[in-house]
Amino acid sequence: MHFDQPITELIEQRFSCRTYQQRPIAKHDRARLADFIAASGVGPLGNRARFELVAAQEGDSEAVRGLGTYGFIKGAGGFIIGATNEGDKSLQDYGYMMESIILRATDLGLGTCWLGGTFTRSRFAKKISRREDEIIPAVTSVGYMAESPRRIDQTIRNTAGSNHRFGWEKLFFDNNFGTPITKDKAGDYAIPLKMVRLGPSASNKQPWRIVKAGDGWHFYLRRTPGYPSKFFTKLLKLVDLQRIDMGIAICHFELASRELGLEGEWVVDDPGIETPNDAAEYAVTWR
Repeated sequence: MHFDQPITELIEQRFSCRTYQQRPIAKHDRARLADFIAASGVGPLGNRARFELVAAQEGDSEAVRGLGTYGFIKGAGGFIIGATNEGDKSLQDYGYMMESIILRATDLGLGTCWLGGTFTRSRFAKKISRREDEIIPAVTSVGYMAESPRRIDQTIRNTAGSNHRFGWEKLFFDNNFGTPITKDKAGDYAIPLKMVRLGPSASNKQPWRIVKAGDGWHFYLRRTPGYPSKFFTKLLKLVDLQRIDMGIAICHFELASRELGLEGEWVVDDPGIETPNDAAEYAVTWR
């Protein structure tokens, strides 16, 4: 993956932009973003997804007709739509790939906003020509940011708690869930952990937890009380947004680690660490 700016700066710059300048994305920016999207086919856990940039062009707004006012989004020049198959850890890979595309959009000076939900039979599905065996778990608005955000943008951020994140001691641990890891003990990985903490998540619930044990950084999904369980999301055919959140976390962690020269790979190898309750489930390990 190629980025022009340091990945740590891009992660810190990115925010959920809901209000855009009502103008098309420039041809050269569309081309560079489309090239990046074309290379985003397989996630780190081996699942495939396909993504497409649907954007208006000069003098022709037909491409985004019916999409540009979705929800609280105002004036977006386009949308990034993705489709994937349902499978083991496919949503984690989807979150990883979509977030990397979002960071490239940020790199190009574009604003974005995650939109999670059920889009399988929506206008978005028609735009990407969804196949019967595919789901569309989330899309992203994209465009040039308005110079000053609307009042509703700030209201949404305050309601979701986007400006307030869990402290380090509630997210990252040393050997077990009862011992927070210090930044000194984390060493060079303190920066990748910080980038995880800055990641966006559905309703800003920050469901990721990381335990350093042995030679690995073990990622766990700490499900938020009140969110549908894995069983019910499957039963009711809902999108498990917190699995997408986990994909965002591993994207930030990996990209920041590689930028620092910290080599590793993702493996699924449950270390058997005792979890504090049934809401925490093992996801993946970096080592």
